[in-house]
Amino acid sequence: MIQLIRGFKDILPEEIDTWKHIEATAVALFESFGFREIRLPLVEKAELFQRSIGENTDIVEKEMYTFSTGGDELITLRPEATASVVRSYIQQKLYAPDPVRKLYTIGPMFRRERPQKGRYRQFYQINAEVFGVDSPYMDAQLIYMLWTFFTRLEISGLTVQINSLGCPACRPAFKAALSDYLTVKAGDLCTDCVRRLDKNPLRVLDCKVPSCQAAIIDAPSMTDYLCDSCARHFGTVQAALASENIPYVLNPRLVRGLDYYTRTAFEIQTDALGAQNAIAGGGRYDMLVEMLGGPAQPAVGFAIGLDRLAALLMQDRPVAAKAPDIFIAALGAETKDKTFAWSCALAAQGVRTEIDFSNKSLKALMKRADRTGADHVMMVGDREMAEGAVILRNMRTKEQTAIPVDGLVDHVQKYLKNQESKT
Repeated sequence: MIQLIRGFKDILPEEIDTWKHIEATAVALFESFGFREIRLPLVEKAELFQRSIGENTDIVEKEMYTFSTGGDELITLRPEATASVVRSYIQQKLYAPDPVRKLYTIGPMFRRERPQKGRYRQFYQINAEVFGVDSPYMDAQLIYMLWTFFTRLEISGLTVQINSLGCPACRPAFKAALSDYLTVKAGDLCTDCVRRLDKNPLRVLDCKVPSCQAAIIDAPSMTDYLCDSCARHFGTVQAALASENIPYVLNPRLVRGLDYYTRTAFEIQTDALGAQNAIAGGGRYDMLVEMLGGPAQPAVGFAIGLDRLAALLMQDRPVAAKAPDIFIAALGAETKDKTFAWSCALAAQGVRTEIDFSNKSLKALMKRADRTGADHVMMVGDREMAEGAVILRNMRTKEQTAIPVDGLVDHVQKYLKNQESKT
C-alpha cells in the first residue's frame, strides 16, 4: 500500500465542513471590510522569495522546495503568500487605477521543515493584505478584523501580542545593541542562533529553543530605540485598539520570521494548542513593494494558520456535516429509472438527496438511511408506483406522508418548505 508522504495530510470529509465554515466566515467578514479575493499560482521564481523573505532566513536556507526547470531558472513552491501577492500587485499594475488595494487569498503553502503536531510541509493559510495605506489605524483595523473573525468562530483563550520593529532609521541602532548583548551570550545560544548573530540578530528573538529564550530575557527592546515617527505610529495603534476594547499585550520579544517586516508586528495566540500556539500573525512591510521593483507603496497584512484553527475547532465543536434532506429507498427493479430521475432533479433544485441503487431490503435501506442522518426517507416500490403516490417518512417525528408521483419534485419541495416553516 502506498502511504501518504510524511508531513502532508488528507483533509477528510469529516473535517471539511469545519474548514468550509472557517473559510466562509473569513470571506464574509473580509469582504464587508472591502477586501477582494485574488488567486495566485502555487509556483513562483525562487528569486521572488530569496529577495523578499531574505537569503539568511531558515525558510530560504533550509525549508523551500526549489527545483530546476532544466535550464538556469529555479522555481519554488510558495512558502508564504505575501511575496506572491506583492508580485501580482506590481506585475499586473494593480496600483494604477488606485494604489489602495485590499486583497485576500486562501490556499496551500509549502515548507520542508520538521513535521510535528500542528505543523505540516503542506499547510494552509488565509492571507489579507492592504496596499497604499501607511496609517497606523489600518494596522489596528486589521487586528480588530482578526479579533472579530475569531470571536465569530467562538474561539476563546486568545491573546493579542504586539510589538514595533522600527524602520530603517531607528532599527540599525537597536540591531547593534542587540548584537553586542547576544555576543556576550553566545555560549548560551543554539548553533542556528550563533550563525544568525552576524547576519540577522533579530531572528534570535524568534528562536524557541529554551536556552535561547533564557538568554534573551534581559536583551534590549526595540521599543526603547524607536524614532519619533515610529513611536507615534505605535502609540496610535495601541490607542486605537484600546478604543475598541481589544485586549493586547506588549511583547518586546515578538518579531516576525521574515525579513521584510517594519513597524507594527502582531500575533494572535491561543492556549489550546500547546507549543504551536500562534494561529495568526502579521504586520507592516512598507518597503517590500519597492524592494521587488514596484512603486514605493506602504503595505500591511496578516496570515491565519488554517490547519491549526481547524484543529482547534474540531477538538471543541466540530461543524456537523449536512445530512441529506431526502434518502430515496428504491425497492424493485421497476422503480430504478424513475427514482434515478427524481434524485437528479431534486439535487439539481438544491435538495440534498441520497439514493441507494442496490437491491437491498427495505430494512437494510432504512438502516443505511439512518446512518446518513437523513431527515426524510422516500419509500418507493412497485405498489407505490402503481398507486401513483410514494411514502415520505419524517425520520424524527416518524410521520408518513403520501406524495403524488405526478409532479413529485415540486410536491417534495413544497412539503420541505412547509416543514421548515413549522420549525
